Amino acid sequence: MAHDLEIRDLHVEVEGKEIIKGVNLTIDKGQVHAVMGPNGSGKSTLANTLLGHPHYIVTQGDILYKGQSVLEMKPDERSRAGMFLAFQYPHSVSGVTVANFLRTALNAKRKTTMNGNFKPIAIPEFRKMMREKMAMLKLDDSFATRYLNEGFSGGEKKRAEILQMAILQPEIAILDETDSGLDIDGVRIVSEGVNSLQGPNLGILIITHYQRILNFIKPDFVHVLVKGKIAVEGGPELALKLEEQGYEWVLKETV
Repeated sequence: MAHDLEIRDLHVEVEGKEIIKGVNLTIDKGQVHAVMGPNGSGKSTLANTLLGHPHYIVTQGDILYKGQSVLEMKPDERSRAGMFLAFQYPHSVSGVTVANFLRTALNAKRKTTMNGNFKPIAIPEFRKMMREKMAMLKLDDSFATRYLNEGFSGGEKKRAEILQMAILQPEIAILDETDSGLDIDGVRIVSEGVNSLQGPNLGILIITHYQRILNFIKPDFVHVLVKGKIAVEGGPELALKLEEQGYEWVLKETV
């Protein structure tokens, strides 16, 4: 039976330099995986490659989503199919409100999934959905009328990413350093939002440098990425060991 997301012997180059050097990983809906590692280990390269960023060149291996290779799919095609990436550094979009952005994105996905029976979501229905998701993330209603990420604090940007995830309801979500730039209250609020979305229809890959977000979002599996390879794997106890001892012991064991 095919996994929901399978990374097979993945090698990735950026500007002619190999960053990912043979990663193997499988993720299924209902699971939470964490990829941890020191700075420069290739974590964000892995995240961007999964969603098809053109600057990241796959030189070997494959990425399979529901048994089908996505290497020839554009980022928007991967997104409409059910993959999602929450960016480490979300970009601002001047002149486009959060509400208009989310409704446009949702309609684009619905057009793909409704198989010829597409109808844009009715505005009252969308507003009700958006307000429910915003309340979950402790966002004021006025947030919907602001331009996307323009003038947002770090916490607001990250909550806007999770709001997108809540509206689009992906099947595989990759969260790239979602905790970076957040104080402990921001981490808790964002984590509560992620936890409220967990269930049998969603697989999550959390990419993080620190263990602290994993105090709130409990992983089933932890993978340590070092020098472009997964060096150590384990359960949630591995994240605690890394918090206590750092990455030095992993680096010593990695050739």
